[in-house]
Amino acid sequence: MKIKFLLILFSIIVILPAFAQVDKKHNLVFDELAMVWDEAMPLGNGMVGNLVWQKEGKLRFSLDRADLWDLRPMENIDFDKWKFKNVYEHWKADEYKKVQKAFDEPYDKSPAPSKIPAGALEFDIAALGKIKTASLDIETATCIVEWENGAKLTTFIHAEKPMGWYKFENIPEPINIELVSPAYNRENKEAQTSQSRNDLNQLEYRQGDILKGENSFTYNQKGWGDFSYQIYTEWETGNNSLLGSWSVSSENKGWEKAPKATDVVAAEIKTGYKISLEKHLQWWTNYWNKSEITIPDELLEKQYYLEMYKFGAAARNDAPPIALQSVWTADHGKLPPWKGDFHHDLNTQLSYWPAYAGNYLDLEEGFLNWLWKYRPVFKKYTKDYFGVEGMNVPGVTTLEGEPMGGWIQYSMGQSVASWLGHHFYLHWQYSMDREFLEQRAYPWLKDVAVFLDQIAVKDKNGKRKLLMSSSPEIYNNSREAWFEATTNFDLALIRWNYEKAAELATELGLKDEAEKWLQILSEWPELTVDSESGFMFAPEFPYNESHRHFSHLMGFHPLGTVDFSNGDADKKIILNTLQNLEKHGSDGWTGYSFSWLGNMYARAFDGENAARVLRTFAECFCLKNSFHVNGDQCKAGHSKFLYRPFTLEGNFAFASGIQEMLLQSHAGVINLFPAIPASWENAKFNSLRTYGAFLVSAKMEKGEVIKVEIYSEKGGEIVLANPFNGAEFSSNKEVQKKKGNLVINTDAGERVTLKTINVE
Repeated sequence: MKIKFLLILFSIIVILPAFAQVDKKHNLVFDELAMVWDEAMPLGNGMVGNLVWQKEGKLRFSLDRADLWDLRPMENIDFDKWKFKNVYEHWKADEYKKVQKAFDEPYDKSPAPSKIPAGALEFDIAALGKIKTASLDIETATCIVEWENGAKLTTFIHAEKPMGWYKFENIPEPINIELVSPAYNRENKEAQTSQSRNDLNQLEYRQGDILKGENSFTYNQKGWGDFSYQIYTEWETGNNSLLGSWSVSSENKGWEKAPKATDVVAAEIKTGYKISLEKHLQWWTNYWNKSEITIPDELLEKQYYLEMYKFGAAARNDAPPIALQSVWTADHGKLPPWKGDFHHDLNTQLSYWPAYAGNYLDLEEGFLNWLWKYRPVFKKYTKDYFGVEGMNVPGVTTLEGEPMGGWIQYSMGQSVASWLGHHFYLHWQYSMDREFLEQRAYPWLKDVAVFLDQIAVKDKNGKRKLLMSSSPEIYNNSREAWFEATTNFDLALIRWNYEKAAELATELGLKDEAEKWLQILSEWPELTVDSESGFMFAPEFPYNESHRHFSHLMGFHPLGTVDFSNGDADKKIILNTLQNLEKHGSDGWTGYSFSWLGNMYARAFDGENAARVLRTFAECFCLKNSFHVNGDQCKAGHSKFLYRPFTLEGNFAFASGIQEMLLQSHAGVINLFPAIPASWENAKFNSLRTYGAFLVSAKMEKGEVIKVEIYSEKGGEIVLANPFNGAEFSSNKEVQKKKGNLVINTDAGERVTLKTINVE
């Protein structure tokens, strides 16, 4: 089953009024091309990608495709020899080094499984002279390079097809083109620019053949097993011009047959550049018309639009999920940082946060479809490693969902599938798609509930617990990274899973199942809280050191089981926790820590601090092309991590943080501008999505909300925290006032407008 929202979303685009969106001020504009791959201009469409930069005097396209993977199995993962109970036994016996040797060391030493790059096109631009500007127009997803002599390059990746175009104009002489293959079987002479330790030549591929035609190149590369891929480019020269296109295709045994790169290019050349560009621009026009924000902070607004551009370039409903670097795999002769894999201990999860309020559920489908497709793989892993029924998901996986090892506290953690289940739950809440609830959301949470039920044991007080528990990356990969008591991370996810499984079962009329899940929930302890410092890692383990992963805070954000809306007790826990985070400082944080904290401050209705930490992220943890690179690039003391491995989750969590500042609905009440700084007197947003499948637009002037529009996609009751601060307002729909909230009953497809008196 594919999730079907295209028709609904199209109807929304038609119904909603057009509005000004992304502006030229949000573009990337430089007076030269980047000289390293991770500062390049990024183009993409979820399946193929291109990094535009300059290497050794030549303009370079670093080409990529999302399913280019070496899928050889991890030799160390032998579930006949090692199961979870064996890990536990070695941990109890203080023989944990044997576990590390079996699971962790091979991940670092073995070059595969891994994401791999495609190759590159190089253009000899020596005759063009000095560059005037190099820009990325995010409204049109087009990279434009202009030279002082009048020459110009326009290049884009088609928004809907696995191919790209390049067009040179006003060139004084023909441009020489070369296709460069990755260094699979030759010495790597590249400088170290990321976290990667392994060279591509360790994959031991036979170097692929490059076939040169009169105006074309074809590159065929054989990978591991039955996998292979192809790059093809073809061009034509005109009067002081060059027009070409390229594609990357892949194939493997058991995969659905897809056109080769040669066929894709041939078909698109037949279509023609003009029509291809029109189709591309239409897609991006529709994309930007789904929502917009305007805030009086130029830095944060620009970063937001750059993040949403990257989301549009990285996510599709029919492509693999957003991996660590998505379709921008490292082009430096080495494997990508952390092998470019799927980390489910926060990386994939954070990457999809902006899809919900941002009104991009259609693009989020790719993540959910992929997770659903590999349920059989996950269930087999659950049976093989944990020895029980139900379902869990490896915390680090290949393209096909297989476990990759690494620090097994998170790479083979016990609550991974619960956090992934949060996305199934959010999709239901933001879409109100009944079919999705019945066929996807509840079955996922039910499978996980069965697994958690079977791995639980009872403590001396009769409460449920895990045999041993962890909190991702806390105490890194030491024996101490496992806890005797269940950590707040695992416990928050377990409790949330049972609570929501019961909620969804009730919604579906499955009374007996709902009662079962609530009974099991009552057998788990509450989260561990210190009266002064707030959330702890686990009983007897307070948060007492700076750490990048706020895993102990899951119950607050993103799960929301502890929330300001629950009353003063929860409010105190949250405020104490945030104060304690700041007390221990950010030495141990990376970039995503700041963007995640921005979301948390927004949930605490603290706009000043939300803006502050998000500004730190944008200024010091991103390269000039906006890529998040983990370490403090300002070297300003924000973190002791000064390195620059590029990953995307911090970027997308930043966008979610801005959305949380402008609109919240997770507690069942829609709050407008709940967490903005006092200086933000003028702000607005259009068509942000809320729980209940409502699209909300709001405008604030001089610190007062003056107009609200709500489009009710599925009908139902809206509960809106009164945004008018005592001012009189009018509405085209009957409004009831209850406890400071405005309550409106709507029909599907209805639009409700509220505005202060005398506002047009």
